[in-house]
Amino acid sequence: MEADRREFLKQTGLLLVLTGAAAQAWDFVLAGEPEKAPTYKLLDHWWAMAMDIRKCIGCGNCVRACKTENGVLLEPDCFRTWVERYHVHPDDPGHPEVDSPNGGYGGFPEKYKAGDGSKNFFVPKMCNHCAHSPCVQVCPVGATFESPDGVVLVDKTYCLGCRYCVQACPYGCRYIDPRTETVDKCSLCYHRITKGLTTACCEVCPMGARKLGDLKDPKDPIHDFLKDHMIHVLKPEMATGAKAYYNGLDGSVR
Repeated sequence: MEADRREFLKQTGLLLVLTGAAAQAWDFVLAGEPEKAPTYKLLDHWWAMAMDIRKCIGCGNCVRACKTENGVLLEPDCFRTWVERYHVHPDDPGHPEVDSPNGGYGGFPEKYKAGDGSKNFFVPKMCNHCAHSPCVQVCPVGATFESPDGVVLVDKTYCLGCRYCVQACPYGCRYIDPRTETVDKCSLCYHRITKGLTTACCEVCPMGARKLGDLKDPKDPIHDFLKDHMIHVLKPEMATGAKAYYNGLDGSVR
């Protein structure tokens, strides 16, 4: 098995870019998913997520599904994905009121009255699986790394729990799992997408507010989504190459 894995890396050229702990971390991934999904070709995909703010109703289905699918703790500040509610008042549009009770796990209680001219909307958030990930750059042992198909992953067997990546992430999408004292984050349901499935959060969204997309597949609907809408990413000034694309994103969202 070790020889086959190394031959695979040679054939794809990955040995040229994966060295040290990062190569060992990738060995960890190769030891799992490709064996379970032998037809999955890493270099044929480049994954992204499309988010439509206009469709999100703040139901919390995505948060609950993520926690169930990935064994995320039902504790505050332990989220791989979460939903925020924005209340933008016309008198102070630059300072919206933002709340996210328990990450939106149980939905959102009624809080604002209609008719005052304010704007209310929901914003689902998650790891942006950046093409130029700050978290990968600061990890001292290569426990956080970018896969060839565009997913930012964590090998917990190498993670030191140093929190450098937590501080480096501009989107606040990483946390320390109190059970292991190692970092945790959205893996884009890598165990599902390598088998041809979508992510748990996309599967349960009743409005289709979020859709997994393969940017290397010319027939994937994400291309029409990007072409037909005014698309934004969070914190574009950070130049992270974020691959969570938003339609209808208000300028007050950070």
